[in-house]
Amino acid sequence: MTFRAMKVFGTSAAIGLMAASSVWATECIAPANPGGGWDFTCRQVGKILFDIGQVDQPVQVTNMAGAGGGLAFSTVVNERNTDEDLIIAASSATTTRLAQNAYGGATADQVRFVGAIGADPGVIVVAADSPFQTLGDLVEAVKADPGSVAFAGGSAAGGFDHMKPLQVLKAGGFTDITKVKYIGVDGGADAITQTVGGFTQAMTGDMSEIVGFIKSGEVRALAVLTEERVPGFEDIPTAKEQGFDVVAVNWRGLYVPKGISDEAFAKWAGRLQAVADSAEWKEAMAANGLAPFTKVGDDFQSWIDQVVADTTELSKEIGVIQ
Repeated sequence: MTFRAMKVFGTSAAIGLMAASSVWATECIAPANPGGGWDFTCRQVGKILFDIGQVDQPVQVTNMAGAGGGLAFSTVVNERNTDEDLIIAASSATTTRLAQNAYGGATADQVRFVGAIGADPGVIVVAADSPFQTLGDLVEAVKADPGSVAFAGGSAAGGFDHMKPLQVLKAGGFTDITKVKYIGVDGGADAITQTVGGFTQAMTGDMSEIVGFIKSGEVRALAVLTEERVPGFEDIPTAKEQGFDVVAVNWRGLYVPKGISDEAFAKWAGRLQAVADSAEWKEAMAANGLAPFTKVGDDFQSWIDQVVADTTELSKEIGVIQ
C-alpha cells in the first residue's frame, strides 16, 4: 500500500482521516486545474470507485496542470512508471496531442490506456435551412467542389473538431483533404453562429454544444459520430449507418503507467467496468450530458492504437506535423 499525505479528495468530512498518517490506496491525477473534463473524470470516477466498494479507501485527486496534459504524462512516464495505485484522467485531447507530438517527443505507447466509460459524441451540423439533408449530401458536395463547403469548429486547425469532418470525408472516398475548408473559432457556440449565419456551411463539434440549438430549431444534425444513436436524440442518424465508418467521440477515461503488471491492468479494467455498470455513473452521465461509451482493457488499448495512427496520418496530410 502507498502512503501519501496530500490533499483530500471530496468533502471536508474526510479531512479528519487519520491526521497523523493519511492513507490513500489510489491516486488519480487530473492533468489540469480544478474544473473541466479531466478533473470531472477523476472526481466522479474516484468517488464512485469508493462508493461501490471497488477500492478500500477514498481516492486522492491530484491536479497537475501543465503543457495541456504533458506535465502529468511526463511525470507518470519518468517517475511513476510502475505505480499500480495510480490512474490518470484522459480524453480525446490526450491522444490527439500525443499523435501530433505536442508532448515533446512523448508517445502514446509509453503508458497503457485502460478504459473509457462515457463520451461527448461528435456531430456534424448544418443550419435548419441548409440544402444538405443527409451526411452523404454534404460529402458529395465537397467531392464535387471542395471550395463550396466550409466547416466551423471550436478547435484550432489540426484539433479534434477539425479531424472529424476529415475522417468522414476520407471514409467517403475523398482523399485531397488539404482542400477542405475549416475555420477554427472560439468554442462550439461561435461555430454554430458562423453556420446559422451562413458564413460556413456546416459545424463540427460535440453533442453538448448543440443541444440548445437543436431544441430551438436553428440547426439540424446530419450525423452523430457514435457506434449507436444517442439516447434522447434517437432521430439523429449515425455516420456509420449512412455508410461512413467513423466514430469520433470526446471520450472520458483513464490511462495507467506502462510498467504495471498485466494483472494490475486487468484489475483496473474490471474496476472501470464496474463503475460503468453502476447506477451512480449513469446518474453522473445524465447530469453532465455524456453518452454511454464503454471500452475497457485490451479492447480499449487496441482502439486507442488505431485512433492515434489515424490522427497522425491525418495530421501529416494537412501539415500539422511533418
